Amino acid sequence: MKRRVNNRLPTNLPQLQNLIKRDSSSYEEEFGQQHRHFLSQLDVFKLQPSKYSKELDETVMFLAQVSHCYPKDLATYPQQLMDILKDYSTVLDPDMRTTLCKALILLRNKDLLVPTALLELFFQLLNCQDKLLRTFLRSHIINDVKNVNSQHKNAKLNSSLQNFMFGMLKDSRPTAAKMSLDIMTELYEKNVWKDAKTVNVIATVLFSKVTKLMVAALRFFLGKDQDEEAAKSDSDSDSDSDHGTSIPNARQVIMANRVNKKTRKRRRQLQRAKKIIKNAKKKEKAPVVYFSALHLLYDPHTLAEKLLKRLETMTERFEVKMMTMDLISRLVGIHQLFLFNLYPLLQRYLRPNQRDVTKILLYAAQSAHELIPPDVLEPLLMTLANNFVTESNSNDVMAVGINAIREVCARCPLVMSRDLLGDLARYKSSKDKSISMAARSLIALYRTVNPELLIRRQRGRPTAARAEHHALEYGASGAVDYIPGAEVIPRENKENREEDNDESWVSASDSEDDDGEWQNVHHSSDEEETADPTIPPNFMSVEEKIKMATDVSQNRILSQEDFLQIRAAQLAKLLAAAPRKAGGKKRKAAVSEDDVYDPNRRKELPSLGDVERIHKRPRHDKEARLATVKAGKEGREKFGQKKAKMNPYASTNNKQKEKRKAFMMIKHKVKQKVKRSFKEKQIALRDALLKKRLK
Repeated sequence: MKRRVNNRLPTNLPQLQNLIKRDSSSYEEEFGQQHRHFLSQLDVFKLQPSKYSKELDETVMFLAQVSHCYPKDLATYPQQLMDILKDYSTVLDPDMRTTLCKALILLRNKDLLVPTALLELFFQLLNCQDKLLRTFLRSHIINDVKNVNSQHKNAKLNSSLQNFMFGMLKDSRPTAAKMSLDIMTELYEKNVWKDAKTVNVIATVLFSKVTKLMVAALRFFLGKDQDEEAAKSDSDSDSDSDHGTSIPNARQVIMANRVNKKTRKRRRQLQRAKKIIKNAKKKEKAPVVYFSALHLLYDPHTLAEKLLKRLETMTERFEVKMMTMDLISRLVGIHQLFLFNLYPLLQRYLRPNQRDVTKILLYAAQSAHELIPPDVLEPLLMTLANNFVTESNSNDVMAVGINAIREVCARCPLVMSRDLLGDLARYKSSKDKSISMAARSLIALYRTVNPELLIRRQRGRPTAARAEHHALEYGASGAVDYIPGAEVIPRENKENREEDNDESWVSASDSEDDDGEWQNVHHSSDEEETADPTIPPNFMSVEEKIKMATDVSQNRILSQEDFLQIRAAQLAKLLAAAPRKAGGKKRKAAVSEDDVYDPNRRKELPSLGDVERIHKRPRHDKEARLATVKAGKEGREKFGQKKAKMNPYASTNNKQKEKRKAFMMIKHKVKQKVKRSFKEKQIALRDALLKKRLK
């Protein structure tokens, strides 16, 4: 009879493992036998650590699987495996090294091993010349640190691991340093180590001599192209976030306009009201910050100066120079730094034939902000105008140049001079749509920012909001000590307010001689002139509105309904025309309302689409035309004979066969038909009709 091999427990480790997990106390003897066998195998293995032992491989995984059943007997087992990896990590067989790492991970998942010691060991193993092992350890380190911090932040563990990993970034081996940088970057993106310490340590890698490390750090700070926002629907439905507010939506405006007489003026007013309401809803949304890593830097000015100094002497590829230039411009724009040497460097690359010139134009716009003196940015602006906005360039180049000028001026409006703005504004009558739209957007920008630089006919129709707006000088702040628009809130009567104060206060005096009443004290502020509350806000001057708004803001606690009323009044100012002077004429808008520049769309940093905005369809090449033709053929009925054959396998008639013959074979028939006279055609037609009648 044949012996059953499957029941031999000492050699069948999977079966023994299954039985031990079910009843560990009944198989202590078999486990002890395997444990002693492991110790003897380990001594033999240390004599030749580079040799792979399959038997030791199986025993290591077996003990790791049942380690939770015998914690006392295997108390030193994790340390034994860690000692083998520490002592022989570089000479071990790759398969054996991977097995030991898997066994340690299994022990870590059973909470039989402290994560700090294991992760430090795995960081040391990143120096091994084994790509599969490094990838495996990288995924485990990220998942383990993420799981440890899932419930709450383990500050002690994170601090020890961060210190160890920060030291790994200075390792002489680029492979280990690159793996450590990738781990830190991914942990930051997963919101595990999203702190200033991690960001500033990664910033030190920007000055690494290894190009691969420097590029990885640059990509971390530049982030992904999140400024390319997904196209959002501009529907004017009631499903907006303004439920319960007093701001009318587009549907309410349309319904209110339906009962009026349809005129071109009311149609323009309707379109204008819809645009203003849409912009107001965009303004209420909280600004989204895309580059949070740049905000966590300890000293961005020193970092930008060092990067600029390195950029001036950099010998790397042009793509690396572009990334460094991009990071410097973002640092200057976000933190509003003074780095005046950056702008002459950018001017060297501002030529239409420069490679990736639109990105360099974007960097120039990113580096501009309102705190830079206009004299510093003026040479950059003149370089843009002289190199791009000239008749010798193509229309697209001119449009891109005007768009770049607009983005620079949107962040530093004082850099524009009256003469240059007048020259650029003349391009609004250009025959090319891209140039005219770019010029119109520049005019619309300065209508909002500083209308005084435009000629009178380009300023558009004055509104009540524009009459209250004043251009700020360099370094001036636009902060006010009142709530703009609060003049529409009715003020409380002074006598009623004093009576309420008298009723609300109670005398604390215990003497009987005292009347127990508060005495009104005369104050000098009571004699100050205030705006007359009987005058409607629409007929007040700007100074009177400011006085009344200041009085309301300081003497009243505004409710949510009051703020909604103020917001609606501020929107109405954008629609209401400013009061005209005596003898003044009614003015028409010089630019259509569709070209109005929206200041609320400006993000923290400009996007490449704002610079490359071309208002026309590009010419299709041959591949694009073929793709369009093929797309039109899909789902279309096949051209040919309308009446299909009853039998698709039937033979063809003589007429169909003649179409397949060579022309020389039927040449005589065609020639005979062509040479027939009119009389012969009449006879042939008569014979054909008679033949048809006989049938």
